[in-house]
Amino acid sequence: MTVTVEFFFDISSPWTFLAFNNIQPILAETGATVRWRPFLVGGVFNAVNPRVYEMRADPEQKAMKRSFGWLKEWARLAGQPMNFPSPHHPVKSVNAMRCACALEQDQPALFRFADAAFRAYFGEARNIDDPAELVAIADGVGISGADLLRRAGEQPAKDALRANTDEAIARGAFGSPTLFVGGDHMYFGNDQLPLVRQRIVLLNAGESGIAANGG
Repeated sequence: MTVTVEFFFDISSPWTFLAFNNIQPILAETGATVRWRPFLVGGVFNAVNPRVYEMRADPEQKAMKRSFGWLKEWARLAGQPMNFPSPHHPVKSVNAMRCACALEQDQPALFRFADAAFRAYFGEARNIDDPAELVAIADGVGISGADLLRRAGEQPAKDALRANTDEAIARGAFGSPTLFVGGDHMYFGNDQLPLVRQRIVLLNAGESGIAANGG
């Protein structure tokens, strides 16, 4: 049976941008399938990890300044652009993530939109909270931006974003990206992708007995 990776993501997260790209060769190597799951990381922080806001309130904090440096090293290692923090940081991502939820049932279209939006924000420092930018991003990957923005403003997309966020919280998420491998095994962040790969390999081999994340 093919292993499925659920990838809960928010386009405003730089570590998620890296993981979004770095998981691609793992999927290709292992034959796992992926289900992209847009959610609102701010909703997760509000519910279970409010300390993030305390750290952001002091940009001169040593740990925060160090993390930005490490982030750019990780980006260099991955061969990805990282113009961050940009003038729009921290960006409000609710409009972008409602657009993503409007596309969730069309996974290839969601992938194209998310990939372009990540690159617009982190590579080009564009404001992904600006509806005009979101229209341009969608148009650039063959999706009608005006239609997508309309759908994103309707109740089904809003309800889907809330439902995905609530589901992630209920399953133990505390940030973005949160990944579930084979349904039960949760991993967090770009740096845990080697563990994601290991879990996929184990499940492909019919094994699930190593202790990790309560799994």
